[in-house]
Amino acid sequence: MTTSFGASPWLRRFHPPTGPEAGRPVLVVCPHAGGNASFYFPLSRALAAHAEVLTVQYPGRQERLGEPVPEDLDAFVAGVEAALSPWLRTGRPLVLFGHSMGAVIAYELARRLERSGTAARGLIVSGRRSPVIDRREGLHALDDEALIAHVAGLAGTDTELLARADMRELILPSLRGDYRAVENHRHEPGPALATPVSVLCGESDPRAGLAEAMRWRELTGAAFTFRGFPGGHFYLVEQHEAVVRAVTEDLAAFTAV
Repeated sequence: MTTSFGASPWLRRFHPPTGPEAGRPVLVVCPHAGGNASFYFPLSRALAAHAEVLTVQYPGRQERLGEPVPEDLDAFVAGVEAALSPWLRTGRPLVLFGHSMGAVIAYELARRLERSGTAARGLIVSGRRSPVIDRREGLHALDDEALIAHVAGLAGTDTELLARADMRELILPSLRGDYRAVENHRHEPGPALATPVSVLCGESDPRAGLAEAMRWRELTGAAFTFRGFPGGHFYLVEQHEAVVRAVTEDLAAFTAV
């Protein structure tokens, strides 16, 4: 793991950019519920030639295991925003990427940045229905076995790890805390983003149907693109190369003007 200036426990920079950094976009990656920065190491490595990739590490996992998981989504967003301060001051193009819960965090961060006058150049949301769809599933209130079974069904966590009692003890608190925060979050209506939005979605995702994901279009007055990929909720693992191409295209489009 490497870090860069303004080091914060919220951010990981696994791959220093190759070549000069001046003008190079900064890509901020916000993980899914129960996820950690390391999950996105392959994506960071593949995109290092195109952007300075900063992967968010939420409290309550890996080296932040002893820290409490934030109580609500606003606290997640505030933590990421504060950690990004040094990069925001450079004036370099900023692009936000979020998968699943991370998509909501990235979206709410994009809204905050617009209000503060330091708007992102683009927002990429993955594996998440539009926030305008209010579905109250109560997954965070499931018992341990049911919650583990739900996560195993999404195929984003190694089933061998989920089968180990010691690993469950490490995983469950952050997983349940993340689900509680995102499930209790309610979208507050407001002006459409002036930031362009790109949506990536697994065509067989049980958590975000294509029609539900398409409704992100309602939340921006700028350019909107949509790409579907074969696979389920964690299609981005199976379709790694295609996702890298899509994000690379988005980075180029967002920073072309």
